[in-house]
Amino acid sequence: MPRLRPVWILIFPDVQVLDVTGPLEVFALANRLGAGRGSGYEISVVAPEAGAVVTSSGVPIVAGRGIRQATGPVDTLMVAGGQGTQSAMRDARLVAWIRRTALRARRVASVCSGAFLLGEAGLLDGRRATTHWAVCDALQRRYPRVRVERDPIFVRDGKVSTSAGVTAGMDLALELVEEDGGRDLALSVARWLVMFLRRPGGQSQFSVQLSAQVAERRGLRDLQGFIADHLGDDLSVPTLAQRARMSPRNFARAFRREIGVTPASYVEAQRVEGARHLLETADRSVAEIAAACGFGRVETMHRAFRRAVRVSPAQYRRHFRAVPDRATAS
Repeated sequence: MPRLRPVWILIFPDVQVLDVTGPLEVFALANRLGAGRGSGYEISVVAPEAGAVVTSSGVPIVAGRGIRQATGPVDTLMVAGGQGTQSAMRDARLVAWIRRTALRARRVASVCSGAFLLGEAGLLDGRRATTHWAVCDALQRRYPRVRVERDPIFVRDGKVSTSAGVTAGMDLALELVEEDGGRDLALSVARWLVMFLRRPGGQSQFSVQLSAQVAERRGLRDLQGFIADHLGDDLSVPTLAQRARMSPRNFARAFRREIGVTPASYVEAQRVEGARHLLETADRSVAEIAAACGFGRVETMHRAFRRAVRVSPAQYRRHFRAVPDRATAS
């Protein structure tokens, strides 16, 4: 009989349903697709009390065990997050159970604001950690001994891993599956889930569409659309200012005031976003993509990718490529 690794996912009232079901599906699919490879997962949902637990969306999840019945060996303890996290933090019995269970688990993980429960149990002290971008500052204030990293999708520090919001828990679960069953199994699971390939942990939580503001002034709004459609053109401040019919000085001030970043930063972010799309979908070399997106040289695009996405263009393509590869410059 293959050896099964016990995976416990801790839930509580008002938990975020995707924090639970996302990782659950990853581990369950790993069992199906990895059958016969000599290992798998015995998955359990644990709650303060056994039975139905109502999630923040109103959909109930049935916990097979309460924390009093959750005894015996555990390989991976994963703590979900959601609206009910604050109430769960005030449950001293639950926090103590997390602390005790973590001692005997091979690894401990959290999804989204589940990091607060790990912090409350003292499991993040002296470690690097992340959580949903909206509560990173709150995590740092409450647990000053934690080194909160606001940008990554997930962070692994020793036996403790933390992930960003909601779907990032699936990326972390895929990382754990790869650790246990190898890259081929993790990629098979990702394809079944239509995730293409898992996102590397250091990748930014944001795309430019999520982080940039839309200008109030119509001329600047139109210019934002122009930039996205002409990434390979000259997009310097003087050129953009002329198109907006403003002096370069006034244009730079108005752009930053309305959009929240400098024109140069915005253009670079748009070019990175365009390059990301081409790396995923186009059968073109990295050098060709760099030229098409206005970077000029591969080295310039490489530096911009490292700043914005935290991985190189070649690493990004390996994780996200959706068409057959051909020889590319790195």
